[in-house]
Amino acid sequence: MLHLFLPALLALSPQAPAAQPAPAEARPLSYFTQRYPFRWNQMLPVGGEVDGLKIDTIFFDRRTFASGFLKGADFGTRAQVAVTNTSKTSKNPGFAVAVFDAEDRLLGVATGGARLGRVAPGDKDTFELNFHEVLERLPKGDHFYLSVELAP
Repeated sequence: MLHLFLPALLALSPQAPAAQPAPAEARPLSYFTQRYPFRWNQMLPVGGEVDGLKIDTIFFDRRTFASGFLKGADFGTRAQVAVTNTSKTSKNPGFAVAVFDAEDRLLGVATGGARLGRVAPGDKDTFELNFHEVLERLPKGDHFYLSVELAP
């Protein structure tokens, strides 16, 4: 008797969704990351490179004004990353830096990248990465990780 209802039951059963075309494979981004010793308020050589973008130096400090009507104003803690584009194409970098103490506890994280435009071939540029909220222990850092990712 089931054979009489089988065609109707099969018609009501859910069908497998139609096969979807595979998504286009994402182009991998160029990436660099490395650990460095941390020094507060000192220019530190980095020497890293990713696809022709040379990471020259990094500098950690607090932004304050030493003179004028804003004398003594504190504008937060930052890392400044200086780069040189040694390639023949423009680069669009993004940066992340994480600072740790000697016991490997995270003290602060900052990110940043290209504002408007890109770093043109042969140009040098400096990027400010701002630390927010968790930053009071930052000057006591022991080491940091710097990551650079180039967007297409």
